[in-house]
Amino acid sequence: MILTEKPSNIYTSSLRGNKRLSVLVLALLSFIVLSFFTFSKSPLSLRGPSCGRTIRTLSEAVALSSSTTSRNHQNGGQAKFINLNDLEATANAKHEQEHVLILTPLKNAEVYLARYFELIDRLSYPKHLITVAFLVSDTTDQTVSILKQKADEFLNRQELEHRYHEIAIYEKDFNFQLPEDKRHTFELQPLRRSFMARSRNYLLTAALREYHSWVLWLDVDVVDYSESILEDLQSVDVDVVVPNCLLKTEDGSFWGYDKNNWQETDRSIEMQKSLDPDYVLLEGYYEFLTNRYLMVDMPTHLGKLEKVPLDGVGATFTLVKAQVHREGANFPPYVFQHQVETEGFAKMAKAMGFGVYGLPGYIIHHIKNS
Repeated sequence: MILTEKPSNIYTSSLRGNKRLSVLVLALLSFIVLSFFTFSKSPLSLRGPSCGRTIRTLSEAVALSSSTTSRNHQNGGQAKFINLNDLEATANAKHEQEHVLILTPLKNAEVYLARYFELIDRLSYPKHLITVAFLVSDTTDQTVSILKQKADEFLNRQELEHRYHEIAIYEKDFNFQLPEDKRHTFELQPLRRSFMARSRNYLLTAALREYHSWVLWLDVDVVDYSESILEDLQSVDVDVVVPNCLLKTEDGSFWGYDKNNWQETDRSIEMQKSLDPDYVLLEGYYEFLTNRYLMVDMPTHLGKLEKVPLDGVGATFTLVKAQVHREGANFPPYVFQHQVETEGFAKMAKAMGFGVYGLPGYIIHHIKNS
């Protein structure tokens, strides 16, 4: 009996020892694997038919695994994983293949569309990286039908490199009508600009996609700008940047158009201290002088890319890093620091810590339409 029990005890003891050793080895291996995924500075690249991006953490790998697994369920939903950490807007945007979203609100704009599309199509920025989106409001002319025709042309060209990434046409009526000869009347500006702000916000929230690095706000009636303007403005590498928009004249004389690009001065800041908080300040009107320094009055001979800080901007041609909008800077239809719409956007962006700049020497032209 003793001889038969003894070997059994030895075997049992050895088995228990092996189990303990196995558990310790497995625990050690698990710790090493987890440490590699979690703390490794070098990203783990997973490439395959269903994966064309870089996984940087274990949690991302798990998320991707869950997303990939869901694709295999015929009747199930599909998770969409988008890593916004790698989305950037850089000074070398063209080389980095960064997408640009061009946004243009419209109302009865049929007479301007031919030149608008002609200028966009001249841009040297790659067409496949450009999305164009419109919001048409309270329109009675053929704006929508012309847009559809142009979109079909631009999206279905034979040469792939000449096709645009996307063209979107949205329609939203605000039931706001203003006679053409009254659209710049001083007393009506706060109300008019408030509706314009709402239009811009609708367009922005409808059209902005996760892959857009830049947003360009472009007036439909800008009639002259350089083919390289996107690359030029991107090279300045600031959050918000505007060129100097002048009025197109037959004799080429210098007349400022976009007076919403400006700097505050000591006098303008002091004056605002006594204003009612809901009072909207407007530029270019003799009814109320703001004492601000307009960019159209700044020297233009210091170089095309010489930048100056601004406190207000218009939107004839305003290039914005998409991050600025994503983090919450939009176009207030309400009074924000005595401004609404585009100038309110500039004030909001600066309050959030973003940089707003203008290029006095970089000239573009706007048609005289009122």
